[in-house]
Amino acid sequence: MMGERDPQKPLWSYQVNLDKRVRSDHPLRRINQALDLDFVRPEVAQFYGAKGNVSEDPVVIVKMMLLLFLDDVRSERELMRIIPERLDYMWFLGYGLDDTIPNHSVLSKARKRWGQEVFVAVFSRVVAQCVKAGLVEGTKIHADSSLVDANASLNSVRELDAATLDQIRQACREQTEKLDETEFKKDKENDVQAPDLPPPGPKTEINQKYQSSTDPEASLVRQHGFKTRPRYKSHRVVDDAQGVITAVRTTTGRINESHELMELIDQHQTNTQISAETIVADCKYGTIENYLSCQKRKLRTHMADLLASSPGSGRRDGIYPESMFRYQPQSDSFLCPAGQVMKPRRLHSVRLTWEYVTKRGVCLNCRLREFCTRSRTGRTMRRHRDQKLLDRARRQANTNQAKLDRKRRQHLIERSFADASNLHGFKRARWRGIIKQSIQDLLIATVQNLRKLIGAIQNVPQSAWKHLIRTVSRLYTVPSTPLMTHWPHQPVFSVGPNLLVLSLAIARRSYLGNTPLQTRPRSGRGPTHLSVQGAR
Repeated sequence: MMGERDPQKPLWSYQVNLDKRVRSDHPLRRINQALDLDFVRPEVAQFYGAKGNVSEDPVVIVKMMLLLFLDDVRSERELMRIIPERLDYMWFLGYGLDDTIPNHSVLSKARKRWGQEVFVAVFSRVVAQCVKAGLVEGTKIHADSSLVDANASLNSVRELDAATLDQIRQACREQTEKLDETEFKKDKENDVQAPDLPPPGPKTEINQKYQSSTDPEASLVRQHGFKTRPRYKSHRVVDDAQGVITAVRTTTGRINESHELMELIDQHQTNTQISAETIVADCKYGTIENYLSCQKRKLRTHMADLLASSPGSGRRDGIYPESMFRYQPQSDSFLCPAGQVMKPRRLHSVRLTWEYVTKRGVCLNCRLREFCTRSRTGRTMRRHRDQKLLDRARRQANTNQAKLDRKRRQHLIERSFADASNLHGFKRARWRGIIKQSIQDLLIATVQNLRKLIGAIQNVPQSAWKHLIRTVSRLYTVPSTPLMTHWPHQPVFSVGPNLLVLSLAIARRSYLGNTPLQTRPRSGRGPTHLSVQGAR
């Protein structure tokens, strides 16, 4: 018998229970079980007075901001329009059917009042839960950065007036004088003169002359294939095991990512309580400063060498590389291709490198001069004061394991950025100002980690599987192990140790069920409907 539903609305309803309307395996139910936000209330209590209007619950405000990025809702106004239409949203926020949804301004007021400390605490707590669930190995990490378009048009960029330029130049001069007093003093023992400061580069010049009137804190940066526009830069560290984001940092777009590496490593160790042992990154991070800093902290440097990434470019094009100059440790000198000895002259106070030169007039009369140098005074070799540590770091960067790690980095951390861009609106700033942009990056990273956390079985520790795989790999040291040799009328099977270890690793991944949340295609402009694949 065919049924027909009566379109007439009921006049009233009794005891509507939203908890029964949300299925047991709903992602928001899992997030609500995994995430405890009760700490937010005492954290922000100092920002509220004892009298006046009663504010919205701070826990509800944080949950609203998570929903904003979880489903990539277009705006806060749209989120407030969607909440009454979504029973799962209302259940997640603790609202009833007759409760009034607050105005969208409560979110902007909370961000302005709280700052970023609350969101840093939310992110670090989720990372700690991922560590407890066995999703973070912690000893091998990958670092990278990505540019984010600021919420400002290129048409808002204006040339600064003369008064503002004078103020900026005066501030730069004051900072330069402070550096001169501390770093550029004359070293009487080595007779090192204070070097001249390098002229400002194109990025510095353009950001000193131009500024966005909409978002003054964003800097003008050009990205490959795109025009120059106001941008920020998001830096993050991803763990090697399951791709959990363990450290996040936000800067202006013109900041060099290599300068943020050590800060990211410290943040990773603080959030996970695990000391990193291996750092994997591309050549942008393979600077001398990072190499030496990592070696002094006993960290393996699987970062590509920045110097080796552009050999023979510029003034070095067509001349002998440094590898043709042989260092002689007994006499602390270099032997050039022409057989001349190069002895140390002075120590550069900023670069901390010794300069090695030949005697006066030797390079000018050398028959190999046109192949060796284009300098008027002759070829100069530089050797760092901590060259032994630098050589060890470069040897580690050129090992086969380091090359494999960098290949894994290409799809591990790039996939993390791509996931944030496709599903959570990572590539475009919602708000203005570096503090608010930092809040956005923290919320997006928190949402990504929550998706991994609720997709894993938390009662199966990863350490047990690692110990099993390590034990089996030690036992199977022979080329192959015969199996089922006593079965009649059956051929002899053999399996190698690598195949067995790979099978155990695949079994572990299948059993953990740590597949992240998948999203169904959008229909129109509605929110994304999340679903998670359950564990086997």
